[in-house]
Formats: sequence, C-alpha cells, structure tokens
Amino acid sequence: MLSVSCTNRPQIKSGDIVFRGALDSNLSEAINDVTQTEKSTNYTHIGICDVVDGSVVVYHSDLDKGVIKEPLEVFISSEDTVSFNVDLYRIKSIKSNQIENAIAIAKSLIGNPYNTTYILEDKGYYCSEYIYELFKNDSVFTLEPMSFKNSETNTFHKGWITHYKNLGIAIPEGKLGCNPNGMANSNALIFIKKIQ
Repeated sequence: MLSVSCTNRPQIKSGDIVFRGALDSNLSEAINDVTQTEKSTNYTHIGICDVVDGSVVVYHSDLDKGVIKEPLEVFISSEDTVSFNVDLYRIKSIKSNQIENAIAIAKSLIGNPYNTTYILEDKGYYCSEYIYELFKNDSVFTLEPMSFKNSETNTFHKGWITHYKNLGIAIPEGKLGCNPNGMANSNALIFIKKIQ
C-alpha cells in the first residue's frame, strides 16, 4: 500500500484541494463529458486535505459512502478504476483561520448522504457541492448554471438521461451548481503538483 505522510509529501497542507481524474464508470463519464473546460482537466471527484499527526487525510463526499474522512492513499485508490490522475491545488489567498473553519465544517458534515440529484436544495452533498459549502462564506468558488448536455451535440448525455429517469425527476438543466472541472479552473486556485 502507498504510504502518504507529510515527510514524503511535504507540499501538502491542510486546506489543499485534491482533484481525482475520471473514474471508469458511467456516471463519472457523464460528469466528465458535460463539464469539460477549455483547460485540459478531466476531474470527476474532489476533496479537501487535512494534515493530522504527520499524515494526510481527505474529507470528501463519495457516491457510495456519503460524506467521509479517509487517508489520502485510500482516496487516490479505487476498486472500480482502471487508471486516473490525482492533482493537488491550493487556494491562493486564504487565511489560516479560514482553513481551520473549513476543516471544522468538513468534520461536522461527516455522515451526510451523497446528493444524487445534484440539486443544491436537496438532502446531502455531491462532491463539489461539499467543497463549495466549506468555503461558501469565503467566496472562494462560484456557482454556475449546470448543464447535463454534451457541448458538441447539445443533447443530454445518455448517462444523465438514465440517472434522472431512475430517480424519477426531470434533469435539472440550468439550475445553479458546481463541478470539479469548473472548480479546478477557478482563478482562486493554483496548481501545486501531480500526486498520481
């Protein structure tokens, strides 16, 4: 198993944002296909790092587990992936008390379910909504109208059609939200390094 600690990853700091690349699943493909940006990112998952007793843990909202805290090595590995990238970003202008507050909120939300509707008002948190919530009062990230359409064809991605049909609700096209690719392209963040 990969060992992750402050000594072998000295650049990781509490409050750093970790982005994970596309998972090999239909829902992750659907996320990536409709959230691509002009920059070369293909992230489908996001979490926040915390350095605890020399080791790095990640708080994130997982589709299968809800809001959880896991060691970084668990976050960057997954049973249902073939291969993916993990990149580390840092918020450019933020104070230590703001980071402490975000981590405190992250801890307080553990146990909440994953928000499978991707509608902000609904119960639980999807991965990028969770990170948005941690920094909402600091105006680090902004919400944008969500699209579930493939930009090349302007039609709803089949994965989203199936997802919302199974939920029994309409696709929330145009509702405000956020996604990992959009957040990675925020001017508030700076790329630190590739982890995997």
